[in-house]
Amino acid sequence: MLLAIDIGNTTVAVGLFDGKTLRRTWRFRTEREKTCDEYSLDIQNALRFAGFETTAVAAVIFSSVVPPLTPVFLSLSQDLFRSRALVVGPGLKTGMSILYENPLEVGADRIVASVAAFERHGGPCIVVDFGTATTFDAISARGEYLGGAIAPGIQISAEALYLKTAKLPRIEIRKPARAVGKTTVASMQSGLYFGYVGLVDNIISEIKRELGDELKIRVVATGGFATQIAPELPAIDVLEPDLVLEGLRIIYERNRS
Repeated sequence: MLLAIDIGNTTVAVGLFDGKTLRRTWRFRTEREKTCDEYSLDIQNALRFAGFETTAVAAVIFSSVVPPLTPVFLSLSQDLFRSRALVVGPGLKTGMSILYENPLEVGADRIVASVAAFERHGGPCIVVDFGTATTFDAISARGEYLGGAIAPGIQISAEALYLKTAKLPRIEIRKPARAVGKTTVASMQSGLYFGYVGLVDNIISEIKRELGDELKIRVVATGGFATQIAPELPAIDVLEPDLVLEGLRIIYERNRS
């Protein structure tokens, strides 16, 4: 079996693949201070609780946007699974041309999600990843990574209101009953939720306008807040919660030989 790991700024997503079948997924909080032993224990316990032994894992691939954790998970793979992990980055075949001015600037998770979106839905397409930041990635009809946009994530926006004001509280992010809030919390939820829907919708529209031939462009949503925001956006065609994990599996297959 293949263990695919996506190390994000907020969450470490882990998926266990049996061939092309995603058997289980887990998510852990990203903690830069945790040691290899601590992460190993988390993953080992998760596997065993789900009925899998560590010996079932034959290979590991991961992407990371948290550089200090890259050596931690390289050691984890070697110590826990006796496997040298593949790391998404320079030297690994993705099958996708990157047309960024400096390809090294693109986050590994953005490339991985784009690979999966093109493989599953073709191009041109747009990937919207609702994570710590909300990223928008454009892929051409030929499967080229064109670039995109980066906006503050909705959780970051909520935290900024709390931290940068004297009286506004920390709130739960959810869709309010109405746009006109009758309390401070309801007013904040309205501004955050409906404002964020507008932000995402406008960026998608602008990218579609630049790509041209809007009717043929598929929009794929993923990331932690996608299930909350995507249903409000008719522009989003499909929701793929495990898109990055699927992309890691695809890239692993392209690098087996």
